[in-house]
Amino acid sequence: MASCQEFEVTVHTSPGPTCGTYNRLWLNLIGSQGETPPISVNEGDHHLLPGSVCPVLVRANEPLGGLVLIRLHLEARTGYPNLDWHCSRVEVREVEDGRAEEGGRGGTEPEGPEVQVFLCDRWLRTADGDVELRSGKLCLLKDETDEKLKQQRLKQLQNQQKLIRWCKFVDGAPFCLDVKSVTELGPNLSYTHKSPAPNLHYLRGFDGRAEAWKSFSELETFFTHSGHQNNTARFVHAHWAEDWYFGYQCLNGCNPLLLRQTRLLPPNLAVTSDMLRPFLPEGSSLELELQKGTVYLLDYEVLDGIMANVVNGKQTYLSAPLCLLHLNQQGQLLPIAIQLQQTPGPQNPVFLPSDNGCDWLLAKIWVHSSDFHCHQLASHYLRTHMMGELICVATLRHLPEVHPLHQLLMPHVRTSLQINLKARASLLAAGGVFDKACGCGLPALPVLLSRASERINYRSLCVPDDLMDRGLDDLPQSFYAQDARRLWDSLHRFVVSWVDLYYRGDDDVQLDSELQHWITDINTHGFTHDSGFPSSFQTRAEVSKFVTMIVFCCSALHAAVNFSQLDFSLWMPNCPASMLRPPPQVKGAVTEDDIVSFLPDVNSTCRVLMMLALLSQPATNFVALCHYKEAIFRDDAHRRLVEAVQAELKAITDDITERNSQLELPYPYLSPDCIENSVAI
Repeated sequence: MASCQEFEVTVHTSPGPTCGTYNRLWLNLIGSQGETPPISVNEGDHHLLPGSVCPVLVRANEPLGGLVLIRLHLEARTGYPNLDWHCSRVEVREVEDGRAEEGGRGGTEPEGPEVQVFLCDRWLRTADGDVELRSGKLCLLKDETDEKLKQQRLKQLQNQQKLIRWCKFVDGAPFCLDVKSVTELGPNLSYTHKSPAPNLHYLRGFDGRAEAWKSFSELETFFTHSGHQNNTARFVHAHWAEDWYFGYQCLNGCNPLLLRQTRLLPPNLAVTSDMLRPFLPEGSSLELELQKGTVYLLDYEVLDGIMANVVNGKQTYLSAPLCLLHLNQQGQLLPIAIQLQQTPGPQNPVFLPSDNGCDWLLAKIWVHSSDFHCHQLASHYLRTHMMGELICVATLRHLPEVHPLHQLLMPHVRTSLQINLKARASLLAAGGVFDKACGCGLPALPVLLSRASERINYRSLCVPDDLMDRGLDDLPQSFYAQDARRLWDSLHRFVVSWVDLYYRGDDDVQLDSELQHWITDINTHGFTHDSGFPSSFQTRAEVSKFVTMIVFCCSALHAAVNFSQLDFSLWMPNCPASMLRPPPQVKGAVTEDDIVSFLPDVNSTCRVLMMLALLSQPATNFVALCHYKEAIFRDDAHRRLVEAVQAELKAITDDITERNSQLELPYPYLSPDCIENSVAI
């Protein structure tokens, strides 16, 4: 008769001040041949306190075989609060017969049995029921050697698919998570965002002024107080009306994603070669400049025909401009023609730099106002927030925790669930800032998101392809493009190394059913038109590129389009969130005083700026790009990859700091030390 096996089990509670619990913890050991009955861990003098270690001796009267899983179960104690518990890990060592007697006889103690570590690194609740932990490395399904581990892997996904369900937000746009409140997310998918309170002192108190600004002079006084501490905003205020700075913002402003090189003019842009000749180099022509690749286009056709909002009881107006720009011999990008609506005609003039100064300035303001809506809803919310949520939900549903891509991706996408839930309940809801202060209000929001989703293609989300397709890959003044490309390359090397740790060849990719179900779910609930997203994965290179795209969109891209927005908006005429008069249909009819009457009311100006001030505040507890709190990244193989990418990112930070020290207007938004690991605000 086989003697019973004994195991020394040590349960580690994480060190955070709220990580402990009063609840009773039950534990079973599960082997390949059997399992032990549940045993209570925290009895007598043993308590699950922050940073504590609870040892317990577990006896198995029947053979267990190889130890594969540990089952944990929390039970509330009568009379005590039912507090969640954060478990760091459980360590198990089998006690060998006679081990104590062997020690100390020959001067060297024989090595004891190996300690098995069962990582947990998450919150457990009584409502979770049984939670099973596994030891060992991350692995693909094909590398599972024990049938019980295969079954546990499948059971985890089946359970997740019951808990994590898809919900349609708007027709045509990516789906979101089907929950109604942050509490439904549970402690492992929610987080605490700590940021210093922004200085709103000079923005509050205007709620009652549902009226237009009286003059530019009044706006100047307001800006002197609200923008005086912001160096970029002061630069914007000084140069916003200058053509070179209009072009600079297309490259390095808060929305650097729309400008593209064009070698063929849109047929609905009513310009002629003679009309534009005065703004091109002497002896050149529009046809020659198009061939040379020095002509660029902004096209806001996604806004065409969208119904504008009513703000403070007043109808606002949207336009869908076409703006042509020229890269001159000094490397400046200058606007040379602006048509404010898509359909050419006598009531839709083409505005030119040679026009009356007020006409030309108002045309540029209309472009900036249109850009506000495309920036907020397409470049920002759709490409970073909704992308993060799409990937997070699919990952939770189809990649088990032991899958290497689950562990790599979750630190970059987990926070998107909570922040998006809050956005849909506030900013994008009745009574929120889009409802009360923006030209694109609630009825227009689903239309714009749906249209913007239809226009998304995979190449536009992958930095090298996007910059090449838009002709921005070698513009000397495009700091966004330069920094984005370097970041992409570093992230891509990191992801390739991670993928190569687990996929030994392309066959492994093709045979990974979990990975294939994951991309299928993303396509089914994401960009459902022919977006160019891979329909399945055939090679390691395809997987690496796709994962790099996700990490970039949820970290660097979000930093570029989110943390820049207040800087470019504090001087409100540079970025009006609504326009109170329709686009001009004739030239020569506006004065400087008239321009002010187009701009948002006083109270809606301040509502938008208060929102942007909150969104632009970096968290005091933010996690920098490719810095990971999760224990799995401290594993030797993973740690080496993380250290390598962190060293590359540090070099990029140093280079950007050096470059910016030489610039009158620095571009700091893609400095890695300022990039958060995920979409958390």
